[in-house]
Amino acid sequence: MGRPVHVKITRPSHPGMIMEKDPQNIISSPLGLAIAYAIGRYTPNWLGHRLTDLGADFIASRKDWKMVQAARLNQWVVRGENPDQAALDAAVHENFRNTARSIFDLYHNINNPKVFSQIINVHPMAEQIIRRPEFADRGMVVTGVHMSNFDFIAQAAGMAGLNAMLFGLPDMDPAYRKQAEMRKEKGLNIVYASSGTIKQAIKYLQKGGLVMTGIDRPDESFLYRPMFFGHPAALPIHHIFMALKAQVPVLVGSVLWKPDGKYHFLFSEPIEMQSHPDRHQEIILNAERVLQIAEDFIRHDPSQWSMTFPVWPDVMDKVPK
Repeated sequence: MGRPVHVKITRPSHPGMIMEKDPQNIISSPLGLAIAYAIGRYTPNWLGHRLTDLGADFIASRKDWKMVQAARLNQWVVRGENPDQAALDAAVHENFRNTARSIFDLYHNINNPKVFSQIINVHPMAEQIIRRPEFADRGMVVTGVHMSNFDFIAQAAGMAGLNAMLFGLPDMDPAYRKQAEMRKEKGLNIVYASSGTIKQAIKYLQKGGLVMTGIDRPDESFLYRPMFFGHPAALPIHHIFMALKAQVPVLVGSVLWKPDGKYHFLFSEPIEMQSHPDRHQEIILNAERVLQIAEDFIRHDPSQWSMTFPVWPDVMDKVPK
């Protein structure tokens, strides 16, 4: 018999990894969020993009900041561990610019549904998910990669009537809490991960419901280390656990901004879970199958992967300074 599966839901360990006066705490503070909201809500596109580019360049040049070090690590790994210092500097600046522009676009457009069709290229699978009844013939887990303006797309889906259970972190910093509040305001059903809500989600899936969650935010307290871009990574596996228990497929989704000025969807085919006599290996095997799709999505444009937590801290020392 294989080992029992443990799904550990804990407070993210990253705040403890950040120095008390780390500027990321200021950026994520109520004041920092209020400034970002004001810029997004009340400035025209041309000015907003200039301001966000300036802010992004300022942040990206602060190589002693934890969030910048994490972004440098992540961008270096997903680009094949090939960029030298100059190439990595440019990549990280582009990465922060893309993230900043996504935040601006979110605050600038989310309260104006009339512009959605102008900036979102609707995918047939996205339409199918939106139109899906709360309980279909079979449940499904939809997993998301933190790319481009994923949060804008999620909130727009809520406004369009999405019926789904969205899993969030059990303990949040002010930025994440603000994000969760906005999602709830837009009609999304946010559930905070715990052993109890995972059991609830499994029952929801068995009834034919849809559960959505992210798969690429790391936490060193996680017990599993599936391979991701050639290295073991402390990434969540609760989506795999739920899909195995409920016997439902996993769909991987993401979004990319393209030069036509629109956000475009990326979707995998539904992935059926594979059984294995060893429960630990069963989780790893299926997690890596899902993460391989996430790798392909990120390779479309690594600069649009919005991840400022270190996914592979063990190789941080190899990253060009």
